[in-house]
Amino acid sequence: MGNFNLSGVLWRIAFSLVLVYLTFNPSGHSYFHWLADGFPSITPAKAIAGLALLGAWVFFVHSTFNALGGLGVGLLVALFGCIVWWLVSQGWLSLENRAAMAWVVLGILGVVLGIGMSWSLIRQKASGQASVDRVD
Repeated sequence: MGNFNLSGVLWRIAFSLVLVYLTFNPSGHSYFHWLADGFPSITPAKAIAGLALLGAWVFFVHSTFNALGGLGVGLLVALFGCIVWWLVSQGWLSLENRAAMAWVVLGILGVVLGIGMSWSLIRQKASGQASVDRVD
């Protein structure tokens, strides 16, 4: 814990964003688009990549909900939703630009997962209290 710093949080957020954008993004270069190309025929490579992505998603989502809880995830999503609302009200983001909105929403998902992956360490650094899994 002594060498935990902001760069660790940023790396977790970066890995979460990579997971989200590898799974789907509006550019057309994602696992979703690769899988859709030639569907319903699925190659072994597509199956392996899909299972790897699914495993990563399970790990990230479980860790995020374990660290933040449903209420914490909801509050974080509400905060980012209000930020997007503010950006739209300022005219800096348009609801009509569906691709831009998709990038923003996917980015928010990645940041929420990254914060969730880091939350136990952030809380421990801020409060000095360690988080442990309860074993009965």
